[in-house]
Amino acid sequence: QVQLVESGGGLVQPGGSLRLSCAASTSIFNIYTMAWYRQAPGKQRELVAAITSGSSTNYADSVKGRFTISRVHAKNTVYLQMNSLKPEDTAVYYCNLPGTPVDGGSWGQGTQVTVSS
Repeated sequence: QVQLVESGGGLVQPGGSLRLSCAASTSIFNIYTMAWYRQAPGKQRELVAAITSGSSTNYADSVKGRFTISRVHAKNTVYLQMNSLKPEDTAVYYCNLPGTPVDGGSWGQGTQVTVSS
């Protein structure tokens, strides 16, 4: 049974916005810090943003001020609002528990974000 499902990706022009969703299959995830990762072509998967059970947040420097991570516990869902998108944001975006090995562990299909004119 899939535990985390990403959605909301798509094609957007530079400067545009997208909101990604990460739906968990059980409320147990609400007690954990959750994170968004991304993997761009030819690059290793990297941490983008994280949010604790108490909604404290942390961001990679490359997205700080442009992306916002949030969560709605009643929906078992974590969001990533992406504004002022740049071509270098193009990647497959994944949600997972922070600390999941980037080169192993358990990862879903992710959702593709393409920023291009």
